[in-house]
Amino acid sequence: MTIASLKQKSTYAELGGQLRYALYCIFHPADGFWCICRDKKASVASATIILIAFSIISVLQLTLSNFQFVLVPIEYFNAIITFLSTPVMIILWSVSNWSFTTLMNGKGKLSHIYIATIYAFTPMIIANTVGIVLSHLLTYDEGALYHSMQMIALIWTVMLLLVSMMQIHDYTMAKAVGSSILGIAGMGFILFLFMLFFSLISDAVMYFISIYNEIIFRMY
Repeated sequence: MTIASLKQKSTYAELGGQLRYALYCIFHPADGFWCICRDKKASVASATIILIAFSIISVLQLTLSNFQFVLVPIEYFNAIITFLSTPVMIILWSVSNWSFTTLMNGKGKLSHIYIATIYAFTPMIIANTVGIVLSHLLTYDEGALYHSMQMIALIWTVMLLLVSMMQIHDYTMAKAVGSSILGIAGMGFILFLFMLFFSLISDAVMYFISIYNEIIFRMY
């Protein structure tokens, strides 16, 4: 999507169609996710918009929901961390899944994995949005309805994610499950490497700072 294309109304019409296509995918996952990479029914731009919406709703769910249904201690709540956590996890998942599926004859590209993963989270976006409203209409004793809706959305999302991996990589369900497990393990390994890298950088910086302070102390 170029700057020139942003000035064309057809671009926004196409983008709107791609956003609506997320609803088609959750009700027709096999056909929907197949067409994502074969017929280009979705794009990185539309997926990123959905991802930003999901991140915003995640923050709003913790700040606007009735306190009875907020399970996270609000005194430890950080809006920036909450907003960034979902994009970071999805990017890690996409990179990790792509790394393993490339070795397992997967046909999906990195962009396909990114788009399909975000589109699979559509039920969670809907459930979290509806949950904000329901939390102010239900009593604590009626909370089972609220939590049931959240659980159904979570299970729905997981199933959509598995089907999406089947379709874009042309896998069987068993191979999609196996590659997903490896992808999750890969995410942990990538996070470990990042933590190790920043720990080494931090130690190196502190080492040079201590040397500098020692030199300054001996000079003066």
